[in-house]
Amino acid sequence: MKKIVVLLAALLVTISGCNKEYLNPSTASDVQVLTNSDGLITVCNGMQARYTTGAALSPLYNIVAAGGLTTRELTVINVGNIEEYNVSLGAGNVTNLNGVVRNLWTQLHLVRANADLVLANAGNAADPGTRSGIVAYASVFRALAIGTLTQFFEQLPITTQVNAPFVSRTVALQSAVAQLEVAAAQLAQTPVSADFNSKIIGGINLPNTVQALIARYSLLAGDYDKALAAAGRVDLASRSVFSFDDLARNPVFEVAFGNRNVFEPTDVNLGLTGALTPEPGDRRIPFYTRANPTATQNRGTGFYTASSAPIPVYVPGEMLLIRAEAYARKGDLANAVTELNKVRTSTAAATTTSVGNATFPTAPPGAGLGPYAGPLTAEAVLLDILRNRYVELAFQGFRLDDSRRFNRPGPGAAGTERNRNFFPYPRTERENNPATPLDPDN
Repeated sequence: MKKIVVLLAALLVTISGCNKEYLNPSTASDVQVLTNSDGLITVCNGMQARYTTGAALSPLYNIVAAGGLTTRELTVINVGNIEEYNVSLGAGNVTNLNGVVRNLWTQLHLVRANADLVLANAGNAADPGTRSGIVAYASVFRALAIGTLTQFFEQLPITTQVNAPFVSRTVALQSAVAQLEVAAAQLAQTPVSADFNSKIIGGINLPNTVQALIARYSLLAGDYDKALAAAGRVDLASRSVFSFDDLARNPVFEVAFGNRNVFEPTDVNLGLTGALTPEPGDRRIPFYTRANPTATQNRGTGFYTASSAPIPVYVPGEMLLIRAEAYARKGDLANAVTELNKVRTSTAAATTTSVGNATFPTAPPGAGLGPYAGPLTAEAVLLDILRNRYVELAFQGFRLDDSRRFNRPGPGAAGTERNRNFFPYPRTERENNPATPLDPDN
């Protein structure tokens, strides 16, 4: 990962509250930084740094923790990690003072706010290809911030202003997709310049990532036709990853999977039981878990095995499962099973990339299972799609949203599979923004 110093204090966007502005004469102002291509690219690099690094402060870490601990995918090893432990308990144990909740909210809103600043000033990039790259990059991180917030919160602001109004998850997702579509059109008209590629942190294929996120967030918004089309435009042979090294470290490895002190996978079945239990021989299970960890060796593996291990922005199997789910929800079960079987029957090896002298995976291996043989009913096909999402996308933070979307048993129901539906809004937001809604019941 390129080493950059981003003075985010110079670009700090106040989400709500204080009207005073304190200027540091030794730093550049946001007006100065955003007036040229190099400044805009520096802020883009800063967005990725904020989203991916910072150990337990990192959104990436908290996405994995929040998604896994609320659904029994992960279990806390040491209850002294009280923030994570309370998330694993769920219900009223998760308060608006919880650190996991607070970090998700504040850090993702800072990413979104800085992306909006870049987009508002992208016209200051004189070269069209560099401007195209800047718009696409900021659109990707704006979408990741908004889309991730919708997975954990019932409502959210998508603008930066005093007393910012909250909007529904659907409106927020539609906003993210609309900006991604603007970026896709600009990329198609003007490919990214060599200058932009030489200065941005490497690893993200912008045209494919834009389409992958359109597919992901269109599915969550219930726009199945748009999800189908966008997922079909993703080159499944390409890879997009967040890059790390020994200084800018993979946050999940650094905090959790590199030791047996915080959390690890619940078991080799990823905490899944009953009809959702992974099938025998599924080649993805030994990729994501160790069957017999030692006293110091975490059960979790996958994309979190070293400080420099890259983390995929998306994996190809997600696109196939998006198409399978979209077809199933449209009532086209034959095509749903066709897409599902591309995931089930694949025997491809895990794809890898080299970082220094080490080799790391960028996508899991094919499941190596037989084709779907269950009933051709929407209920049965969707259940198998969900089971494959849970395995294919293990430890990537999707499981809470998936559990809600597939109407699995929630808090208070018999056989509950999640301990909350949504998180409460952090106290920092409530104290500074009177527009903050009431917290959800669970």
